[in-house]
Amino acid sequence: MKPTNPIFLLSAALILLVLSFLLNVSLGSVAISPGEILHGIFAGEWTKASREQIILNYRIPKALVAILAGIGLSISGLQMQTFFRNPLAGPFVLGISSGAGLGVAILMLAGSAFGLVAYGGAMNPWAIAIAGTIGAGLVLVTVSLVAWKVRDSMTLLIVGLMFGSAVSAIISMLSYFSGAEALKLFTIWSMGSLGGLVWDQVWVLIFVIAVGIIPVVASVKSYNGMLLGESYAKSMGINPARLRWLMILSTGLLAGCITAFCGPIAFIGIAVPHVARMIWRTSDHRLLFPATAILGAILLLLCDAVAQLPGSAQTLPINAVTSLVGAPIVIGLVLKKNFSKEF
Repeated sequence: MKPTNPIFLLSAALILLVLSFLLNVSLGSVAISPGEILHGIFAGEWTKASREQIILNYRIPKALVAILAGIGLSISGLQMQTFFRNPLAGPFVLGISSGAGLGVAILMLAGSAFGLVAYGGAMNPWAIAIAGTIGAGLVLVTVSLVAWKVRDSMTLLIVGLMFGSAVSAIISMLSYFSGAEALKLFTIWSMGSLGGLVWDQVWVLIFVIAVGIIPVVASVKSYNGMLLGESYAKSMGINPARLRWLMILSTGLLAGCITAFCGPIAFIGIAVPHVARMIWRTSDHRLLFPATAILGAILLLLCDAVAQLPGSAQTLPINAVTSLVGAPIVIGLVLKKNFSKEF
């Protein structure tokens, strides 16, 4: 059977992305037809002023955040799987997202744990994002220093996992001693959320994601050589040490910022790169990176549409939906033993 043209698949994926975006913004406690949404956006005429507020100030920012988070986490996961040549590696293996969680935990839980405030202190969205960014940045700097000393990628993987475990232990201790209200707030944050960001925060997220993707675009040809090991990469004229730094920096910016703004979002970074490999049937990163980015955005938009529980005022945690979708994909891949063919 002749394989499908990859350009055709990318075009079809882009069309599906647009349709997923329209579906996402049309669903919710109040259903609004895509036709009305398009007419309101381009003609500036809305049937109700309340619907204009819902679409422009809540649903569209949330859908854009879903696209950005899907792109960032998927690209981060593909980079880590290539870097460690490990099919189960994801954007969180270096402990950077755990660092973001520690920053938020200190903001929300530390005051309560030490009896300084009745609950988790300032809950301003900007404060949460800044705390998460600082925590992720500190871990990124630490991992970078370790990477400078350690040349073996598997050793770096183990160190990253240990960083994550140590940070999780600190968060557990803060949780144990904190009050019920502060613990509830942190638990809700840890479930992940794509909503609640204002346009200023969305623009910041767009900027950081764009900066995080620059190293990928600049070195995309070098990623193929890393699949066969650093020795082979050197024989092709690739500088593995430089590429390693670029991978860590890119993943740190993407995964750290997304976690800071949206909370930890599970399985997107692990599952989506494998789905892209299966659909496009290639290991060429020049094709895999755009394919993975588009699929990640589509999957997170659809997961968010399900999480909104259309017709209901309730919203499920995004992590609950992504885990239900991503876990079967990873389990299925393990059972089919396709990993040995991909790496």
